[in-house]
Amino acid sequence: MSYNFYAFMDRMKYIKRWSLMRSVREENIMEHSQQVAMLAHALAVITNKLFGGCVDEQKCVLYAVYHECGEVMTGDLPTPIKYFNGSIKGAYKDIEERACKKLLTMLPQELKQGVEPYVLADTSSQEYKILKAADRLAAYIKCLEEHRSGNSEFEKAKKSIEEDLHSRNMPAVEYFMQNFIPAFFLTLDELDGGIE
Repeated sequence: MSYNFYAFMDRMKYIKRWSLMRSVREENIMEHSQQVAMLAHALAVITNKLFGGCVDEQKCVLYAVYHECGEVMTGDLPTPIKYFNGSIKGAYKDIEERACKKLLTMLPQELKQGVEPYVLADTSSQEYKILKAADRLAAYIKCLEEHRSGNSEFEKAKKSIEEDLHSRNMPAVEYFMQNFIPAFFLTLDELDGGIE
């Protein structure tokens, strides 16, 4: 018997993000998910080590790895459409959940229980809250990248996402913004400390 789950996951590299925006560099949901996983891990570590939290760092990473997987069936609906009104937002969330459940049927039963908790994340958990902040951080970093490349198309998105990040009142996000975001404005030569 052949199972299709991981072949579908591999197709994440074909789903483009920011479809309504002119981008200097295209981005797909596979690379986005990897970046969000790294950022979610960073936020989880910062939460635990610097702010006395007790979030499950691995769960944050796995939520991030799978957070866009339903889009291999639905595509990436642009944010202005997805959040146009409550009805559309609710309907799209339902479609995404159905896509995720469909994908889970493409795993052997013995493996499904090891993957399902991350594909169908607990949206009330602290780990999910960290995932969502990491997802927004990734979008913010994309806006910075486009801005540095001379693309003003992302200016409004950058401002709105920055406001959203600050409104979350998450110490780990504020710490990341203050201590790591400034480096995203540097050139390679400025970043490179050299190998000793």
